[in-house]
Amino acid sequence: MDLTELLTKLSQTDAPSGFEAPAANLAAELLRPYADEVKIDALGSVIAIRRCGKADAKRVLIDAHIDEIGFIVTGYEGGFLRFAPLGGVDARILPASAMKILTEPPVFGVVDVLPPHVQASGDADKALKIEDLYIDTGFAPDEVEAQIPVGTAAVFASSPTALGGHFTAKAFDDRACFAAVILALEELGDAKSDFDLIVTATSQEEVGRRSAAAAAFEFAPDYAIIVDVDHAKTPDSKAHQGKPIGSGVVIARGVNMNRAFTDRLTEIARARGIPHTISVEPGDSGTNARVLQTVRAGVATALLGVPLKYMHSPSETLALSDVEALGHLLCAALKECDFNA
Repeated sequence: MDLTELLTKLSQTDAPSGFEAPAANLAAELLRPYADEVKIDALGSVIAIRRCGKADAKRVLIDAHIDEIGFIVTGYEGGFLRFAPLGGVDARILPASAMKILTEPPVFGVVDVLPPHVQASGDADKALKIEDLYIDTGFAPDEVEAQIPVGTAAVFASSPTALGGHFTAKAFDDRACFAAVILALEELGDAKSDFDLIVTATSQEEVGRRSAAAAAFEFAPDYAIIVDVDHAKTPDSKAHQGKPIGSGVVIARGVNMNRAFTDRLTEIARARGIPHTISVEPGDSGTNARVLQTVRAGVATALLGVPLKYMHSPSETLALSDVEALGHLLCAALKECDFNA
């Protein structure tokens, strides 16, 4: 599948944390041609298994989460909706943002904002709180309560758009990395292996990394590669070690990652000429790598990703070449790593 088409399809499948069923169904459909078995577990994660047919084979797991940040309706204020975040959301980006409320059919809304003409002196300099914001749907009070029940989810309303040589949309965290997994499986084709491959497309990462360990527990993998987006460099990110967009795969090094396994992936990237950079994660990486490494008796874990600008916003921006590079490295790792050593 064309990468732009795949990313568009994944981005426009609305599935915030706790409401992942549409993304899980799509992920299962995309994984099915490459797996012997595909299932969705009790927490809404997709698990695809590709068996080598060898008794007591080693198990290698690749994980990308499929939930996106979002919102949930908590109440009403006249004809407006009160709401709370699902995942980490910066309140500063919300005023005047377009929202898609996931009723059937969906309802569109906009977060209220006071124009500067009517703000009190000093209001523009105050920190915003999400509990002080509301979604305007245009409905009268009785209509909004009838059509949008409390507990309804919402996501940013945005469409994928070319941005120069880059691509911008919502939910590229972490659907872009899941797209790279599909590219890797497509490139791998029918290549034989001497290990069982488990691919998990996990739920609820954005609300506390709740599902990755549960999805992996059944299989007790020997190795795990977590794929998740990393921060890209922008003019205002000088205090952070963000990587330039277009610089290839981000290979993380730190306490969440097995050093020998990470060294081997880095060697493969260098030998294959796959563009890459190194990211240092001295503590909790903030990804599923943290929970996968302690499943059962422990898992040799690596963390790979792509640089992403404007993470957790309606305009997450990436380079298609970085997604392709991640796909190539994943495929090369599955072909060249000796998981039985």
